[in-house]
Amino acid sequence: MSVVSAVPFMKPVHMRSPVPQGRRHTLPASEFRSLSPEDAISVFEIEREAFISVSGECPLHLDEVRHFLTLCPELSLGWFEEGRLVAFIIGSLWDQERLTMDALTLHKPHGTTVHIHVLAVHRTFRQQGKGSILMWRYLQYLRCLPYVRRAVLMCEDFLVPFYQKSGFKVQGPSEITVGPLTFIEMFYPVRGHAFMRRNSGC
Repeated sequence: MSVVSAVPFMKPVHMRSPVPQGRRHTLPASEFRSLSPEDAISVFEIEREAFISVSGECPLHLDEVRHFLTLCPELSLGWFEEGRLVAFIIGSLWDQERLTMDALTLHKPHGTTVHIHVLAVHRTFRQQGKGSILMWRYLQYLRCLPYVRRAVLMCEDFLVPFYQKSGFKVQGPSEITVGPLTFIEMFYPVRGHAFMRRNSGC
C-alpha cells in the first residue's frame, strides 16, 4: 500500500473559479480536516450517543472536548460529508510509557506519544467501514509529525480485534478504570517509519 502525503489530511485549499450566474456554491462531498473548538458540540453529540448507549460513560465530556481542541487541534481529525461531521478522532500528547489517570485530562506538549482519547462515528454512518478508514488516515498523518514516536489508546475487550486490524498491539491491562469498566491498553509504533516519512512528501 502506497503512503499518502500529509496534504490530503488537512483541509484543502479550493481554487476559486468563475461561477455562472444562478449556480450555488456546494460544499465538498467529503473532506478530512483537523477539528476546532467550534466543532466541539457536534463532536460531543456523536460521542455521547455512541458511548452512552454501550458503556454508559463518555471518554470526554464537552468541556474536555473543547480543552483538547483548543490545546492540540492538530492531533484531531474529523471526517465531514457535505459539511456534516460524520466521524472523528481526538488525541493529545503524553510523555510516559503507560497511560495513567492524568492522561485522561492532560496534554503534555513535549511528549512523543499520541494518546488517542476517542474515535466515534455518527450512528447513521456506522457499519460502513468509516472508523477503520479514519484511523488509517490518522495513523498515516501521525507518520508525518517528526516528534511522534507512537500512538496509544485504551479500549474495552470487545474492541481489541478492531484496533488490531489497524495495526495496534496489545500492551496489557490498563491501570485506568472508570466505575466498573476495565480496559486493555494498546499501542501503535509510529517510530520506525522514518523511511516511509522521507518518501511520503511529509
